[in-house]
Amino acid sequence: MVITGLSGSGKSTALKAFEDLGYFCVDNLPVQLLLPFLEIQEGFSRKAGARVAVVMDLRQEEFLEGYQEIFQKVREQGYHLEIIFLEASEEVLLRRFSQTRRPHPLDPKLPLLDCIRLERQALRDLKEIADLVLDTSELNVHQLRRDIKRRFAKRKDLTHLLVHFISFGFKYGVPAEVNLLFDVRFLPNPYFEPELKRLTGLDDKVRRYILASDVTLRFLNLCEQFLHFLLPQYSKEDKSYLVIGIGCTGGRHRSVSIAEELSFMVKHWGYETLVTHRDLTKEG
Repeated sequence: MVITGLSGSGKSTALKAFEDLGYFCVDNLPVQLLLPFLEIQEGFSRKAGARVAVVMDLRQEEFLEGYQEIFQKVREQGYHLEIIFLEASEEVLLRRFSQTRRPHPLDPKLPLLDCIRLERQALRDLKEIADLVLDTSELNVHQLRRDIKRRFAKRKDLTHLLVHFISFGFKYGVPAEVNLLFDVRFLPNPYFEPELKRLTGLDDKVRRYILASDVTLRFLNLCEQFLHFLLPQYSKEDKSYLVIGIGCTGGRHRSVSIAEELSFMVKHWGYETLVTHRDLTKEG
């Protein structure tokens, strides 16, 4: 696991979470040392397939110049390499630096906001190739550690595709990390049924109400065809993490039930799945 991203986004916290999960962890490893480090670590490890997590970022001046070539060499040597990119909004990063009173590592002499914007621009290509982009703006350190553990604790085989379904409400914004997005606001809405309004998509009554619609069944059938074609294509490209967002208005009814249905479907095909209901506990 290569943990990278913006300064102040929580990379050190994420690394501690991986350490709790049993990974061998190193912070600020020079990118040129990655392959020798893996070879040495593999020689000393008594466990086959030992897992390693490293933080790499712009604190090393040569990082941007060398990471693409070195990451490719690591993969050519047979290692599974996965990139996690952490980011946060400008407002949040400014607040975090103000609270810690630490200078920005890019250039302590420049105004902080300029450094944040320059770093974001410099890392845009790395963000594009990341397996997982995680926006930590709404997470404190404890929530971030729990989130990392929830995402990776049950990973049995990092070389196989994990499909992560996130249900959410459009009124609260689209999750930043989604790779695919399904808008299910066209489905029958239990919110307008008095006996269902206070329930959620995890309740059988709500689930049966949504699945009773021919439109819902046709939609699920089309999703089945689409995902049955698409997931093997992602696997062929060695993608190890796919995030599928399912959105409705408030994120409590339709998106929740559909995310559960699609997860059950994909798991039946042999993929590892993870389901997160982001806005389940929020009131409409």
